[in-house]
This record gives sequence, structure tokens and C-alpha cells, in this order.
Amino acid sequence: MVTQQFEQRTHELIDSLKAICAAYGLGNDGNEFKIITQVFLYKFLNDKFAFEAKKIRPDLGKAESWEAAIAAMSADDRDMLQMQMGPDTARLKPEHFIAHLFGRQNAPEFAKLFDDSLRDIAISNNDIFAVKTDGGAKITLFDRVSEFITDTSKRDAFCRALINKLGDFSFERIFNEKYDFYAALFEYLIKDYNKDSGGKYAEYYTPHAVAKIMAAILVPESVRGKVNNVSCYDPSAGSGTLLMNIAHAIGEQRCSIYSQDISQKSSSLLRLNLILNNLVHSIPNIIQGNTMLHPYHRETQGHSLKKFDYIVSNPPFKMDFSDFRNELDSKEHRERFFAGVPNIPKQAVDKMAIYQLFLQHIIYSLKPCGKAAVVVPTGFITAQNGIDKGIRQHLVDNKMLAGVVSMPSNIFATTGTNVSIVFIDAANKADVVLIDASKLGTKVKDGKNQKTLLARDEEDRIIATFNAKQAVEDFSVVVSYADIAAKNYSLSAGQYFDVKIEYSNLTPAQFATEMHGFTANLDKLFKESAGLEQEIKKQLAGLRYE
Repeated sequence: MVTQQFEQRTHELIDSLKAICAAYGLGNDGNEFKIITQVFLYKFLNDKFAFEAKKIRPDLGKAESWEAAIAAMSADDRDMLQMQMGPDTARLKPEHFIAHLFGRQNAPEFAKLFDDSLRDIAISNNDIFAVKTDGGAKITLFDRVSEFITDTSKRDAFCRALINKLGDFSFERIFNEKYDFYAALFEYLIKDYNKDSGGKYAEYYTPHAVAKIMAAILVPESVRGKVNNVSCYDPSAGSGTLLMNIAHAIGEQRCSIYSQDISQKSSSLLRLNLILNNLVHSIPNIIQGNTMLHPYHRETQGHSLKKFDYIVSNPPFKMDFSDFRNELDSKEHRERFFAGVPNIPKQAVDKMAIYQLFLQHIIYSLKPCGKAAVVVPTGFITAQNGIDKGIRQHLVDNKMLAGVVSMPSNIFATTGTNVSIVFIDAANKADVVLIDASKLGTKVKDGKNQKTLLARDEEDRIIATFNAKQAVEDFSVVVSYADIAAKNYSLSAGQYFDVKIEYSNLTPAQFATEMHGFTANLDKLFKESAGLEQEIKKQLAGLRYE
């Protein structure tokens, strides 16, 4: 009940921040996303600081105002308190607290005070919370929020409206809840800002069912709690849904997250997701940049690309990369793109199969015993030639394929592309699992679109069948690498299902009776056909031109 009430209050906070933006002319504005997410993060960091401080100094929780009690401490005591909190908690000064700004809201130039406070927090925490670009620049936590209001006379009132909404409740009561709680909260926060469309670098929100299946197969229950000190990578991370799921499966403190994404918006959302999910230690590994052209993560010794224990990805399927296509088709990248670089089509350059590049990059970036799960268009698993077949042949000939799950249509609500999940495992030298889950799920309306929802037992069925390497009639097969090679490297489960022929035991007399019935029926149909033929000719003969 507490969790439900808290979730409702949190949704109300987000909605009220959106209402304020709308009242000041920023509803559906491109900058509304930045304001909402940054103000929400400011609230979260304040409450996390209060939670950690009271845990170390219980007397602060008994004080009439914990903010005033901390402000009354000596500078040395405050520094010691901050050190005891550890690096995952933002470094805040008394003048950064929401209560301090709330008490100063009638001061002249309040908007400047509000902005200066947020910018000072960003600078004070730049070494931990800043996201880097592939060129080395740092994207700090906060912008100057008031400057998104073009009418300078309204900025003070706008910032006062924001600060007045932040004191209504606290996150503190929920910090001891399991971190998975934040998945629903985060999805609600960004639901209007991470649509499955938009622009050259479209960002796709991966459905929970897909993320759960990928994590549960890569890190099955039998090894949870035993995996430690591993690296998890997504070369097209978006807001980080896949990375969060695999981190929860492994344990947040047992893994380090690495990512790269060309979208600055996605990188900022991923940073927020890491903060909400107790993965602050991985923020320095979040890079905003072009993974295909400028892959950032390198081994500490030398210039070779870093290799990872786990890789998850839902890469873009169709995107125009003609601006830098020729640079990729060079000696520098040839080893990484072993099956080739897609050609530029004469028409519809935005349909370029960029997923082929991401998939090759992922294979190249795996450690010798690494594991990966990648969402691909289902057409990839059966293509008879070209780069798709070259990649499949590489996986099979090098014996590094765990299996494939073909998902139901419309598992992504806003695209009609059927998808499959390819599971790569460099240690799997036998028994590849192929699952056809296309018939599972329930069709529901999602706005103007239709999507397929998997029930929990259906998700669990896919996971259990795959992990047990179980053959189930009309659902899954377990095949050898030789079997796959003999089928022209097809990874479609349906092509390996047994063809069933039903036989009926008939006596000669029964057979003769059946055949007589078929013959009589055919004779009747032929007579009807002849009659229709004569009638049509008669009608045609009666037609006259006038």
C-alpha cells in the first residue's frame, strides 16, 4: 500500500511539473523534457542526501529541520558526513537544499539564484555525474532552467512555481524498496519524451518483456549471485532499459555498465536511470557519440577496442548513415565489420540496414567467453545471401551461437517489423536452441497502434524452455551447428519442425466409396460450370454497341 501511494504521489509530482511548463508556454516544447527531468533529478538528489545523512546521523531525523541542523554544523563536520555517505550520494551544501531555496523564493532575481544553485551542484559533482562525449567534452547534470523561458519577466515566477512543488513529499520512505520499483517510475517520467519515432536518430523504448527475456537467458537463476566484477555494454543504449535489467539480474554492485549512444537526450536519460537504480559508479562509462564511426571504449593498454563480458542491444534497424558510410568501408574498420558494410540504396537511404553494423560490432566486442543478446528484424534469420547470411555463417562456423527467439508481431507497438532475439555465447559449442514464440501474446490497442503483450507465464515459458535446452512440439527445437549449416544457415525454428503426415486406415471398400463421392462431386461441379459458361456466352452475344 505504501508503495502504491508513493507511486501515485510521484506521478502527481511529474504531472504537476508538466502542468507548470504548459502554463508558461512550454507544453510539448522541445525544452520541456530537459526541465522536467532535471527538476525531478534535483528533487531526487536532495532526498537521497537526506536519507543517507539521517542513516549516518540519526539525530538529524529527530531535528525539527534536518536542513537547518546540517547548516549549523561546522564545515569539517559537514565534510566528514559527506565522506561517510560515499561517492554515490551527491555532494550538496546547505544552500543547495530545496528548503533553502523555498525560504528564499521572494528574494530579488530568484530565477538566477535557482539556476546558480543547480549549476553549482553540477560543478561540484562533475567528476561523478557528468556524461562524456566521444570528443572528451562533459555534459553536466543541470542547465540554467529559467533560461528556457524567453520572457525574462516571467522567469522568477516560473522558478517559484517549480520550487513550491518540490516540498510536498519526500522520496526518503521508499529508498529501502527493491530497485526494480524505479522501472515503472522511470518509464512514467519519460513516456512523453522517448517515443518510438522522431528524427534521424530515432530512439526506441524496448518493451519490458523483451528486456526481461534477454536478461533471464543471459543470466539464468542458477548463476545469480555468483557472477561478479563483470562488464555490461550496450552500443546503442537509449535510455538504458536493457542495461538496467541485466544489472538487476547480476547485482548492481557486481557489474560495471558501459554504453554509447549518438543521442544526447538518450545519454541524459540513461544517466538519470543509473542514478535511480543505484549504478552511479558507472556514469563515467556513459558516452554520447557515434559508436559505429568513433567507438569510444578501449582497453587500458593499447588502442584496441574494449572487450565485454555481457552485451545487450536493441540497435536501430533502418537509419541513414550515408554521411559516413564510406569511412566505415575502410581498412581501419575492416576487421570489425567482417561481413561487410551495407551499400547505399538508390532510393530510401533512411532504410539502410544499420543493425548489420551494430551486430558485427557486438560480435567483435565480446570477450572469448562473453555472452550477448541482440534484437534483430526477423528477416535477418533467414536471408539467403548478403551481409545477414555472412554474419549467421560466422556465428555458426565459429560455434558461438546460443540460440534465437522469434517474437510475436507488434511486440513493439509503433513498428510493424517482426523481431527476433539472437543470443550469442562464445562458450556454447553444441546444441543451439531455436524458439518460435510468434503465436504467443495478446493483441491490445495502444493509442492508434496495436501491440502484443506477453503474459508473465508466457515470458517464463520462453525463458525456461531456452535455459533447459528443451524441444517442444511446434514451439522449440534443439539443433546442432551441422544441422544449421545444412539448412543454409537458417535460424528459423519452423524450418526444423518435423512435418507431420496424418494417415487414415481405410479398407478397399471404404476407399472406393470415398473416391466415388469425390468423382460424383466433381461431375456435379463440372456440369454447373458448363451451364455458367453457356449463360455467359449468351449474355455476351446480346450486348450491342450504341
